[in-house]
Amino acid sequence: MNIQRLATALMLSSSLLLTSAQAADPSTDTVIRNAIRKILPHATIDEITPSPVKGMSEVIMGPNLYYATDDGKYIFQGSLIDLDTRVDLSAQRLKGIRLGLLKKVKEKDMIIFPAARQRHVITVFTDIDCGYCRKLHKEIKQYTSRGISVHYLSFPRTGLNTPSYYKAEAVWCSKDRKDALTRAKLGEKVTAPKCDNPVRMEMQLGDELGVTGTPAIFLEDGTLLPGYVPAAKLAAELDRRADAR
Repeated sequence: MNIQRLATALMLSSSLLLTSAQAADPSTDTVIRNAIRKILPHATIDEITPSPVKGMSEVIMGPNLYYATDDGKYIFQGSLIDLDTRVDLSAQRLKGIRLGLLKKVKEKDMIIFPAARQRHVITVFTDIDCGYCRKLHKEIKQYTSRGISVHYLSFPRTGLNTPSYYKAEAVWCSKDRKDALTRAKLGEKVTAPKCDNPVRMEMQLGDELGVTGTPAIFLEDGTLLPGYVPAAKLAAELDRRADAR
């Protein structure tokens, strides 16, 4: 679901009839779905659940979280903060949504650089021709030596059937994918016979997750860190989050 498209539609109609495991009341669910579909008939509404605020529901569309009044008259996107605890409830919910999407990917569809003594796992959407992706990969041993296993997913930013896309396919179809990825990120030309590969699927997943640039680093709790993060800084951040649990 495109956020800009939704925002535009909402501006055109200010009178839009439009963290919980429970489903919304059937009548509330129907009211909200019908209201949104009057404005966006092709919108994919994944889930509608009660929100922590009485009279409002959470509306999940892909990786995006919205809040709608149960009467279907208003909808908004933003952070819902508990003033007593100062916790951003929306951020927590979004992390859970991202984790749900990421869990759909099996490890056999990733290129994994494991840590000898694993303490943390990061999932990285990468583009072979991205400068900062190459910088991150040149330091792969610094990440793994700090206990960080790196799970790579492909996200050629130039799109389908482009040179970057074909490079990602060639890497995946190589006998030694880890070696092929390393060589490709060093600028070497990697060739391999065509094979079934998950590159297109991973690109679609990246779009669903709202990835717009690479590297896009997802932490174990669903947090997205956009861009390159040095190994030492990332390890410190991961340790801090682990200690805070």
